[in-house]
Amino acid sequence: MENIKNIMVAVDFNDSIGELMVYADGLAQKFGAKIWVLHVADPEPDFVGYEPGPQYIRDIKAEEYREEHHKLQDICKNFISEDIKSEALLIQGSTVETVMEEAQKLHVDLLIVGTHKHSFLHNLLQESVSMELLKKAEIPMLTIPIIEKRK
Repeated sequence: MENIKNIMVAVDFNDSIGELMVYADGLAQKFGAKIWVLHVADPEPDFVGYEPGPQYIRDIKAEEYREEHHKLQDICKNFISEDIKSEALLIQGSTVETVMEEAQKLHVDLLIVGTHKHSFLHNLLQESVSMELLKKAEIPMLTIPIIEKRK
């Protein structure tokens, strides 16, 4: 196994973040790697050629992005050991393409994602982001099964 220097954890703010971070932290400790915690936010609709909306809408979106970035920073602070280098990234774009582009830019050696268990019919009709990443990834991936909490 090659030396792992950069680990990326792709998160979507569900309850499983702790599970993903436990694996990332353990591997980073073992290899002395840096952890990149990435969340991909939905792209703004202006990119399709529409005029930007009213300023108050843009201000609301900017505040939402600031809050999401603070959450990512808190994840780094609360789930990653102090002696491990980590960085929180919030980037707008298409999820799969953005994760792959950032992984390439940052020279990521391992990508960690969570996978949800769904019924056969659900999987047949809707492909998950994790499955799309598995198909397109050119780097090793660690998929962590997410146990859904019943309400």
